[in-house]
Amino acid sequence: MATTPSCCTPHTAESPTPTAAPPSGAPSCGSPPAASGVAPRFLQRLRNTDRSLLALLALLTGMAWAAPAQLGPSLHFMAASLAGLAPVLALSVALAAGIRASGAESLIGRAFTGRQGRAIALAALAGALSPLCSCGVVPLIAGLLAGGVPLAPVMAFWLASPVIDPAMFVLTAGAIDLEFAVVKTLAAIALGLLGGFATFALASLYPHLGRDVLRAERQPQCATGKRAPIPSVQWSFWRDATRRARFGAQALSHLRLLVPLMAIAFLLESLMVAWLPANAFAQWLGGQQAWAVPAAVLLGIPAYLNGTAAVPLMGGMIGMGLDRPVALAFMVAGGVTSVPAAMAVWTLVKPRVFAQYLVLALLGSTLIAYAYAAWLGLGT
Repeated sequence: MATTPSCCTPHTAESPTPTAAPPSGAPSCGSPPAASGVAPRFLQRLRNTDRSLLALLALLTGMAWAAPAQLGPSLHFMAASLAGLAPVLALSVALAAGIRASGAESLIGRAFTGRQGRAIALAALAGALSPLCSCGVVPLIAGLLAGGVPLAPVMAFWLASPVIDPAMFVLTAGAIDLEFAVVKTLAAIALGLLGGFATFALASLYPHLGRDVLRAERQPQCATGKRAPIPSVQWSFWRDATRRARFGAQALSHLRLLVPLMAIAFLLESLMVAWLPANAFAQWLGGQQAWAVPAAVLLGIPAYLNGTAAVPLMGGMIGMGLDRPVALAFMVAGGVTSVPAAMAVWTLVKPRVFAQYLVLALLGSTLIAYAYAAWLGLGT
């Protein structure tokens, strides 16, 4: 007697084609069996929910329970900060999605490949001149890494970009002075060069460190599990339906990654603003102690709010006698390793790359601050 083929049995001349579709709710070919019961279905949906969104909900729940009076001001601060970041975030997402949709990632990849020394230098310079902040640059970094650009020039761009931008240069020159703005720009380039060449050296000694750096959920894939690059460059991608669809999918993916992440960062920032004493920095970083530079570098991780707030804060503290290299250490390290920057890196790359990013940022910021102190002759 002939055996009835299952949905996964290939149709041959000897195996008749099924005449009826599987009943509603039955698992499709190759799909795992559906979970039965309300609890398993809830757990499955929970596993499929983005971790950053779950973390945001957990943080809001914790604040509502532990500090209900602070929840309203923190939500207002978060909404205002997201609104202020929206233009830069939209520009970054549109740029990254447009690069993917037009196929221009191949051109950028060629610019950042070839001779590694030239690529790293170009990436560090481009990062220092980029108008993108540590969070706004994430979609572009994801596109570069997904497009096959080596980690060394990407690391150079990534480390240099949060430290300075054209608007920040003008603000720094006005709030502190032109010399400090120039020094901060040179520090951004130096940090990018240091991080890029260190990454290149590590990848040369240990090639596996430069490969497979993106988290699995951040790697662009098609239905077959392989990358599906667009073969040619078409700048007017909006004229092609396939490229428009790719642009929309990429933009949505980046927004789903960044918006919950930025909301968490701004909530944490609101707590620091509310609970951290205004004169805490002057107490911790004042004087010319030998440990002032490392302390400023480490304090930049939890205490750096944003570049706009840090510039007048450090300007005022310099006026009260804070060493300029200490202020530089705080601003360089804080811009690269602050809570928003670190969270953005963590959600994008694997833990070993995240650790490499942090070590290079902290070590580079310390060395740059001491070099500035030596140049000034302060002996910090």
